[in-house]
Amino acid sequence: MSPRDSQEPMPILPNVHRYMTTPFKEPPMDWTWRIETSEGARVALESGVPEFTSQSDAESWLGEVWRELADAGAGQVTLLEHDRVVYGPMSLSAE
Repeated sequence: MSPRDSQEPMPILPNVHRYMTTPFKEPPMDWTWRIETSEGARVALESGVPEFTSQSDAESWLGEVWRELADAGAGQVTLLEHDRVVYGPMSLSAE
């Protein structure tokens, strides 16, 4: 007789209830940009530097605003995951 033919209920699996009762959490915001002048001095943005849930989101944002950042005095950016440098500094020069 296979287990499927049995009339016995399935055993309770340990810790299953934990997954059913844990509230949904927002994904961590681990990706951000360090924005600097060409000489390496930090550039403070009036609205602050946003944080992102993925590298691709962070890169998309930079692709949309890099000219505005350059106009505000930024000369280079560095992508960070937590405090780890992923790459950079990368120039914001159009040349």
